[in-house]
Amino acid sequence: MYEVEHWIDGKRVKGSSGRFADVYNPATGEVQGKVPLASREEIDAATARAAEAQKAWAKVNPQRRARVMMKFAALIERDMDKLAETLSREHGKTLPDARGDVQRGLEVVEVAMGAPMLLKGEYMDSGGPGIDLYSMRQPLGVVAGITPFNFPAMIPLWKMAPAIVSGNAMILKPSERTPSVPVMLAELAQEAGLPDGVLQVVHGDKEAVDAILDNETIEAVGFVGSTPIAQYIYGRACANGKRAQCFGGAKNHMIIMPDADMEKAADALVGAGYGAAGERCMAISVAVPVGQKTADRLIELLVPRIEKLKVGPYTAGEDLDYGPLVTPMARDRVKALITSGVEQGATLVADGRDFSLQGYENGFFVGPTLFDNVTPEMDIYKEEIFGPVLSQVRTDSYEEALELVMKNQYGNGTSI
Repeated sequence: MYEVEHWIDGKRVKGSSGRFADVYNPATGEVQGKVPLASREEIDAATARAAEAQKAWAKVNPQRRARVMMKFAALIERDMDKLAETLSREHGKTLPDARGDVQRGLEVVEVAMGAPMLLKGEYMDSGGPGIDLYSMRQPLGVVAGITPFNFPAMIPLWKMAPAIVSGNAMILKPSERTPSVPVMLAELAQEAGLPDGVLQVVHGDKEAVDAILDNETIEAVGFVGSTPIAQYIYGRACANGKRAQCFGGAKNHMIIMPDADMEKAADALVGAGYGAAGERCMAISVAVPVGQKTADRLIELLVPRIEKLKVGPYTAGEDLDYGPLVTPMARDRVKALITSGVEQGATLVADGRDFSLQGYENGFFVGPTLFDNVTPEMDIYKEEIFGPVLSQVRTDSYEEALELVMKNQYGNGTSI
């Protein structure tokens, strides 16, 4: 069993709070490591050191900061397979999915290389009588990122690269469920030339989050996660005078018209609904066919595709469709929602609750699940399931389908 460490002032540091969380291997169900949960004092100390490091970093011109991003991107590419394997081991997603996770974050680092142009201000001569107008882009100071378990590389890189290249220091609090990759990225940033203290990776739970939100030195907070936590963080951050950008949950719909290419629609639904075990904010979890014939044909096409999906541990090969859910709590929640769908009257076309894989009986797997005749009053429609579950809601017209989508409390993505 390994112990994950914080990344403070350019080195790995053991936690001092005495509190830890388990890190699972989702495929086997075993606890493979433990991660320290930082105290308020640890957050405050890391922030104070970041504030000192930021002063010198802000004085480095954008061209030199961009060069650090260039080197950082090259190192991420060099260690792509190592990052992906670690990510898959803690999260459970397939290796191609894990490499895509890293790649999407890398693309943001590439955007950050354009800092010399992106950070330019603007100037207008004679904006009014005797008035010239100009704007300047300056770093805030110390900012924080609080990131979710489902993209352990992509979303931390989304947060850190733009913030750091703009001259800020960052406190990154990654998910305690998938903590290793963010520390590995911090090590690569140091190797790329980032000064010690500019990026601090501190693991933790609600105590660490509250410490970030209450710390007067931290000027801004970025968050991705569930809607209730997004609302909590946004409210507390704003109450403390911080800038806040908080992304919450989603319930993505696909409307299928009667004249659609049904084969392509079915293929798209399977990929978007079951990829990454449904643990992504852009997963299509609701199919909305227009017309009963369209709905019947869609079910007819989906069933054989779902039956062919290959589910297993990331070590089983590159041709896997998806792996386990991240924790036993996540698995149990998804199974409970499937049961609620049955109890509330939906038609269970494919049931993944009893899925079991030889040699991995204790893994957090849920088989591909398909519901038909789902209605908006059901929990499986109202809640973000975050699992390999696709629900079909039948409608009689395009107007009815559109109204259904628009009335849902969640947003994010809709396709037709």
